[in-house]
Amino acid sequence: MAVAAVTKKPTTQHTTKPTIEPLQPLKKKPLPAGQPREWYESHNRKLKAMRLAIALLNAGVYHTEQAPNRRIRTTAARIGIHPPSNATCRLVRSLIRDGR
Repeated sequence: MAVAAVTKKPTTQHTTKPTIEPLQPLKKKPLPAGQPREWYESHNRKLKAMRLAIALLNAGVYHTEQAPNRRIRTTAARIGIHPPSNATCRLVRSLIRDGR
């Protein structure tokens, strides 16, 4: 997943227009070995939920009522990740709710 930053680009009319410039993705670290399978599943679910919650917040979704499963799954397709399960959708809504 690529991370992008918004910067202001000057135009000829002395106004600024936001443009998106890609940033370098963070280096991934290997997960610790020896954990039970459930730990890895839970860890990856949390990472996916955080990515989706950030994308939804950037899209202007600030309340859980605005984030049904369909919208979360549409956002997942838009940012290029596999469709989340119902459990992951619930986790995304809880992250949005707890962020208040």
